[in-house]
Order: sequence, then C-alpha cells, then structure tokens
Amino acid sequence: MPLYDYRCSACGQQFELLVRNSTVPACPHCATTALERLVSLTAPQGTSQAIIAAGRRAAAKQGHFSNYSKSERAKVSK
Repeated sequence: MPLYDYRCSACGQQFELLVRNSTVPACPHCATTALERLVSLTAPQGTSQAIIAAGRRAAAKQGHFSNYSKSERAKVSK
C-alpha cells in the first residue's frame, strides 16, 4: 500500500494517506472524495541536518574526532 499526499478540492486541506490502489480515499476533514493526488516526498524535509548534528554531539561527548571538520582534524593529528 503506497503512501500518497492529497489536497482536498473542497476544503483545501493537505494530508497524507496510506491507501490501496483500488480504494477511493476521502478527506478526513470534510469527507469529500474530490481529491488531488500530489507527489510525495521520499523523506521528511530538514531531518538530515538534525541527525548529523546529534551524531557529532555524541561523538564530541565520547571524545571521537568525527565531530571536527577536515581542516580541524589535520590540526589535531599533528
């Protein structure tokens, strides 16, 4: 079952639904079936920077050098 983004033509709400291809989806806000299917994102926007920052913070706590940039690592290893 694919996950699709929809925009309701009646109320203008945008939402995502997990639906079968044979199922006709309805708007959860106004229950109309006049929906426009949108192109879904494969991943939520803006999460990779937070994941990278969290990994660098964890590395800094544990004393790893992976939290440094390449130029900073060159200075430290000398």
